[in-house]
Amino acid sequence: MSRLPIINHETAKGKTKALLDEVQANFGKVPNIFRVMANSSAVLDGMLKFKGALGGGVLSEKLREQIALCVGETNGCEYCLSAHTAIGQSAGLGEEEIYQNRKGESADKKTQVVLSFVRKVVEKRGWISDEELEAVRSVGHSDEEITEIIANIALHNFTNYFNHIAQTEIDFPLVPKLGSN
Repeated sequence: MSRLPIINHETAKGKTKALLDEVQANFGKVPNIFRVMANSSAVLDGMLKFKGALGGGVLSEKLREQIALCVGETNGCEYCLSAHTAIGQSAGLGEEEIYQNRKGESADKKTQVVLSFVRKVVEKRGWISDEELEAVRSVGHSDEEITEIIANIALHNFTNYFNHIAQTEIDFPLVPKLGSN
């Protein structure tokens, strides 16, 4: 059970109602994470704007989902693993690729380097070496892409931590952390 209230979309009012309507229009449903974030319209609004801005960036939807899976596994967030497994599948990720991405791995060398970087950034709380950053550049990622990779890590650290604290009820098919099944 969620430790923060799950706001009812149908009875929400004002700005909160408008934001939840936006989520409904964009996702076809209102996932619990957004309903719990709706306890603060400022938080929900900020989350949607940040997510929307990154969605309009240079990184593909597929790579953004691969980053989300890697961050979610590294932080042990079953809500985000469950959500991004479902979203990743709709973005074209297969079951084996999702499993590998969760471990910070990929058969694609360029993606492998990014996910290795992502895992190190999360584990080291951002304190990476010059060599670790240079590895991402060495496979052809621009500074714009690297900046967006970092922003996606920050976005998913926020959602992971939010779900850990709120204990958001999972409303996607459950995907347990690796090693916990």
